[in-house]
Amino acid sequence: MEYFDVVTEDGRPTGEVVSRKEAHAKGILHRTAHVWVVRRTENGVEILMQKRSMEKDSFPGQYDTSSAGHIPAGDEPLESAMRELSEELGIVAAPEELHFAGAFRIQYEEEFHGEMFRDNELATVYVYDGDVDISKLRLQESEVSEVRWFDLTEVWEEIKTDRSRFCVPTGGLRTLREYLGV
Repeated sequence: MEYFDVVTEDGRPTGEVVSRKEAHAKGILHRTAHVWVVRRTENGVEILMQKRSMEKDSFPGQYDTSSAGHIPAGDEPLESAMRELSEELGIVAAPEELHFAGAFRIQYEEEFHGEMFRDNELATVYVYDGDVDISKLRLQESEVSEVRWFDLTEVWEEIKTDRSRFCVPTGGLRTLREYLGV
C-alpha cells in the first residue's frame, strides 16, 4: 500500500501520513513529481507524452505528462521524479539532468470506475531535455501503454477546447511553457 505525506499549501510535510486511497477519497493535500521530456525542433518544441494504461484509477487511455507520480511519504520531489522517469519510461537521469521548472496545484473531483476520485495535489515540475529515442524506451506496462511526441503549442491549444485525448493538467503545461519561454 502507498502512503503519502500530508502537506501544507507550500508543500511542507505536516508529520501526518495517509494512504493513497484515503488521500483520494477525502481530497487530502499531498505531493506529486512531474517530468516533462522535451526536444527542440525546427518547428518549435515537442513534448513526449505517455498514454495512460487502461488500468489506471484516473483518466485511463488518455495522454498525460511524460512521467509523473505521487511522492511517497518521506521522499523528496527530485528523487521521486528520477524514480518515476526510470520506472515508467526507462530513462535513467542524473539529478543535474532534471531542471526545476516550478510547481502548481491540481484539484478536481471526478468519478472513475464507479468511484469518486478527489485529487488535491501540489505538483513539482522538472524538465528533461536529454536525447531520447522512443523506440528504445522501456515502458512500465501497468502505467503506460505507449508514448508519442506532440507539438507543445498544438497540445496547449487543443486542451483549451477538447479534453477527450489529453488529461494533462493545464497548470503543468503552463509551468512548462513559462519555463521554456514559449
